[in-house]
Parts: sequence; C-alpha cells; structure tokens
Amino acid sequence: MSAASPDAGPARSFHFSFEFFPPKSEAHDPAFGAVVKRLARFAPDFVSVTYGAAGSSQARSISVVRQVAGEGLPTAAHLTCVGASRASLEQTIDSFRAIGIERFVALRGDPPGGVGTPYQPHPEGFHDTADLVRCLRGKGAAEVSVSAYPERHPQSPDWETELAVLRRKAEAGAARAITQFFFDNDLFERYRDRVRSAGIDLPVVPGILPIHRFASVETFAARCGASVPAEIRERFAGIGEDLEAHRSAAAEIAAEQILDLRKRGVDAFHFYTINGSALTEAVLGLCGVEAGRARRAA
Repeated sequence: MSAASPDAGPARSFHFSFEFFPPKSEAHDPAFGAVVKRLARFAPDFVSVTYGAAGSSQARSISVVRQVAGEGLPTAAHLTCVGASRASLEQTIDSFRAIGIERFVALRGDPPGGVGTPYQPHPEGFHDTADLVRCLRGKGAAEVSVSAYPERHPQSPDWETELAVLRRKAEAGAARAITQFFFDNDLFERYRDRVRSAGIDLPVVPGILPIHRFASVETFAARCGASVPAEIRERFAGIGEDLEAHRSAAAEIAAEQILDLRKRGVDAFHFYTINGSALTEAVLGLCGVEAGRARRAA
C-alpha cells in the first residue's frame, strides 16, 4: 500500500490528538514552544501533556500545561496515582482546574522500581485508575481519557483481568481509552473485538508512535511489552546513519498503519510526538492532512 495514495471512498471524519512531555528545563522551552506552534496549525482535537508526579517535576508539568493551553489548544493534563496521596492529587487537580483545564488523562503509573516490580497503592492514595477517574469527574472534569493495552499490560496475568480493569475505568466515567503504541494492526483489531465482546462501551483510540529512532523504539517496546514486526525491522535494516532515509521510512510506516486502520473503521488517532514536529507533520501529510486547511478524509 502506498502511503501517498489514500484509499478512495466516502469521506469520513479524521480525528487526532498529540501528546507532549514537559521539557527538562526552561532552557528547552523555546524549542518546545516552536514544536507546539507548528503542530497547532493542524488543529488537533486536543493535546495532552504528561505529568511529573512530585516536587519540581510537578510544578514543571503545570507550567507546561499552562504554556500549551495558552496557544489556544484544547489541553488535557496527565495525572498518575503512583506515589501520591489522595489529598495531594486533589490539590493538583484543583491547580489544573484553576488555570482552566477541563480535560485529563488518568493513569495508574508504573511502580517506582519499574514495570517488573509489584504495584502498591499509596496508603492514603487512590486504589487504582478508576478511583482517580471518579474523583476527576466529581470535581467537574469535562473529559477523562484512560489507557489501554492491545498486547496486555505487562502486569496483567490474563485477558479477563485486563478487560476487567478497562471496564472499571469505563464505569467510572472515562470518555475514551488511548492505547499504548503498537505496530501490528491485527493485534489492535483483535483487542477492539475483545473490548466489544466484553460489553465495554468505550471508544478505543490507537496510539501512534512514528519511529524517531528505530534502535531506541525497539528497546523501549521490549520494556513495555509491545512487539515489533519483523517486516518493520527489515525496513530499517541497512539504513544506518542516513537520517533522511530513516525519517522517510518512519513516516511511510506510520502513515501506512493509519491508512490501514482507517480501512478497518478507525477515525481517531493519538500521536506520541516525542516533542518533535517534523516526523508527525510528514505522517499527516502522507495521510492527506495539511496544516491550516480543513481536514480531508485519508
């Protein structure tokens, strides 16, 4: 399939959102601001900003959320349960609400010791993500997104447990589930079928990760339980240090993935931008989305 030749047919809506993370320091703010401005031209449905759970990282998150929202973008703030008391998280929610944030992404968060270690709720904190979703909705949040895992969360023992967790989040008032990145669309479709068969009425939005550096993404995927198909590995073989060839291959792979998902009836996507604009812009261009213009169906 050619990414530059979208499938013809009746026009359908094409929704997308972008995810950013707070720059490490204020010195990186100008470059980050430039990325946000460039991607804002595509009029995303919303953008989200990840969250530092404590101390200066938390203050940085709030500052960056304010900066992004200041661009006129519908902005969602991430929140995690791990390592925080209910009182401290409620205070953080109030801080976000005070600057006009009405959208949130509620997550459990990884244990301090890493994905392979057992998760223990804070003794005075939320038991799980569903509890956090209920709190956010009770405090007036207009929309709460949650996570989903097409290949199961690394700590889920089976699909029954995985789907039970998602059901609790849906029943607590979640508006959508955004998946961890994946590269095999068959896995996503099987997951979506499982969700539907379980009677969970929650839109499942695929998380799209354009491969900014193949070696880094492959290592990260192994840590979080996401598979990398051999055909993708083969497409990067031999590219070496040719950055332009790498970017071209990465953009084509992501666009092909999106166009195939659209053929399967998907109309909303969440881009993990890694705080870069060039690769995301290239993918959108291959999908027929141009900055500053009304979206046309891919």
